[in-house]
Amino acid sequence: MIKIAIYGKGGIGKSTVTSNLSAAFAYLGKRVIQIGCDPKADSTANLLSGNPVFPMRDYDKEPEKLDEISKVGYGGVLCIETGGPTPGLGCAGRGIITTFSLLEELKLFETFKPDAVLYDVLGDVVCGGFAAPIREGLASKIIIVTSGEKMALYAANNINSAVENFKERSYANVRGIVLNRRNVLNEEEKVREFANTHNLEIIADIPRSDDIIRFEDEGKTVIEGDPTLSVSQSFLDLAKLLIKEDEEGL
Repeated sequence: MIKIAIYGKGGIGKSTVTSNLSAAFAYLGKRVIQIGCDPKADSTANLLSGNPVFPMRDYDKEPEKLDEISKVGYGGVLCIETGGPTPGLGCAGRGIITTFSLLEELKLFETFKPDAVLYDVLGDVVCGGFAAPIREGLASKIIIVTSGEKMALYAANNINSAVENFKERSYANVRGIVLNRRNVLNEEEKVREFANTHNLEIIADIPRSDDIIRFEDEGKTVIEGDPTLSVSQSFLDLAKLLIKEDEEGL
């Protein structure tokens, strides 16, 4: 099973990357689960025609069935959102841990039998529940989404450092970087320098595309909107790479 946690600075486009990668896996015939681990609970919106699933943290009582806390989106992707507390009240990270415990009780993986599971995780602060996919063995690979912007690279460095802290415990490793372009000055040079400094590979280069915005306005990924576009091929190529590595046991 492909198990990937996707991290990045808030607003960097990691939900766009995650949902398009989920859609790419589905387009290639894989059974996919996407779990949004962000208090905004909007990770899966573009797989669900712009209508995200009701977040688990907002239920008055503990759900008893998977279909109570999930929706099936484009390509059969099973969509789940952890949600979070009212801003300034409570700990979102703790909610993520509680959600994962509940999903285990509901036998999510045994019931759905996915080929790929993607976690979309807020990466500004990698602590507590936000580090759960790294610590708990839920993910085997981590992808960091960044642009060439200073604060995006700062967050990417923090994420990579947090993963390094768990290295001796056989937890998830950083597979590589997705460059989600913002067309800033010397963007590719800055990101490549960061990647080389940390011995990381840029495994996908996503161009800044009006097509992404156009289809998001329709509540779609570019994979659903038009899989023949060059930007769609970027996500499909990444999915094919990860599928091949999984098949080869890498």
